Amino acid sequence: MKQGLLIVVSGPSGTGKGTVCGKLLAETPQLAYSISATTRQPREGEVDGQNYYFLTREQFESEIAAGGFLEYADVYGNYYGTPLKKLEERLQAGQDILLEIDTQGALNVMKKCPEGIFIFLLPPSMAELERRIKGRGSETSESLERRLGAAREEISVGKQYTYVVVNTTVKTAVKRIQAIIDAEHSKAERNEDLFEI
Repeated sequence: MKQGLLIVVSGPSGTGKGTVCGKLLAETPQLAYSISATTRQPREGEVDGQNYYFLTREQFESEIAAGGFLEYADVYGNYYGTPLKKLEERLQAGQDILLEIDTQGALNVMKKCPEGIFIFLLPPSMAELERRIKGRGSETSESLERRLGAAREEISVGKQYTYVVVNTTVKTAVKRIQAIIDAEHSKAERNEDLFEI
């Protein structure tokens, strides 16, 4: 059985990662979501074990000590991480896995899994990014400035990714990512068995 693809999607806060990844998962049957663990509080409507594994700081640090994460990072004062064991099992079973993480985590994954597919999602412009973040209605002027500053830093890291997709519309972004996945599955190096004829 062929190993599944590890597809990593990152982008600044407000770029629409969650929306794009949700639509991508709904429209791509061979793709499954890697649920991250976090110490942040759940947002309204988020479910433990479905959106994230919500852990206490003590539980998370215990998992770090046990080597239980592919990657983890402290983002805005909260830990985020990718549980390793479940991810490995699913990839070995041939499942394509979508990992939606920040750039700090993605750079760590690049070192450990250079065969991964790294996709950076960009907003159409910084003005549009600011509009989307303000649209959430959950930011103070101070937190908005912090997020925009962090976005500029993350965008500078985006050049290290394999692919870049501009999220002008969710539909277009999803189609572009699906095309990337299809192309990666069609690489000769991933299909050596087809040449044994």
